[in-house]
Amino acid sequence: MRVLDPAQIEANDMYRLMIGIVVPRPIAFVSSLDAAGVRNLAPFSYFTVCSNRPPVVCFTTAVRAEPRPYKDTLRNVEATGEFVVNIVSEEFAEKMNMTSAEVPADVDEFVLSGLTPLPSELVKPPRVAESKVHMECRLRQILRVSDQPGGGILVLGEVLRFHVQDSLLDGYKIDPDKLNAIGRMGGPTYVRTRDRFIMERPK
Repeated sequence: MRVLDPAQIEANDMYRLMIGIVVPRPIAFVSSLDAAGVRNLAPFSYFTVCSNRPPVVCFTTAVRAEPRPYKDTLRNVEATGEFVVNIVSEEFAEKMNMTSAEVPADVDEFVLSGLTPLPSELVKPPRVAESKVHMECRLRQILRVSDQPGGGILVLGEVLRFHVQDSLLDGYKIDPDKLNAIGRMGGPTYVRTRDRFIMERPK
């Protein structure tokens, strides 16, 4: 087995290594607004649940090299304290991917991708109508793990409202076949969530 020392690995190679090891990763499709009300959409595959009570989700945005080290999503969330996490189903995966392009901050990714904005109830950023699950979030905390290029900034949001398509629900259980979510692997590779197996937890 090969032993790798992080201190000896270049930033780009470290990124390739980590996104190949931590797989599959769910995708937070985050909608936000800047202070002037310009809409933004961006996917983040460093995404998970932090807490159930209160419900808190988190995503990480990477620090890039100059001239724009911070993504518009981070600036928007810092300015407004609000965002929506939309879950990505395979049906609109290609449109989601369009929003990952590097474009100026004044570009509306809803327009760019052809996705449909849907008003939220408690926050100002719109939801993505094509998504089957939305989580309206209020910023709880931002943790700057590292501000150097390749570093990460962790954004935690408390879920104020869940919007779940009726057909997905059996009580509070989500039907994974109907959700049809996708996940991220390394590079341009994605996965479907159809091939599953069951293991009961030991008692």
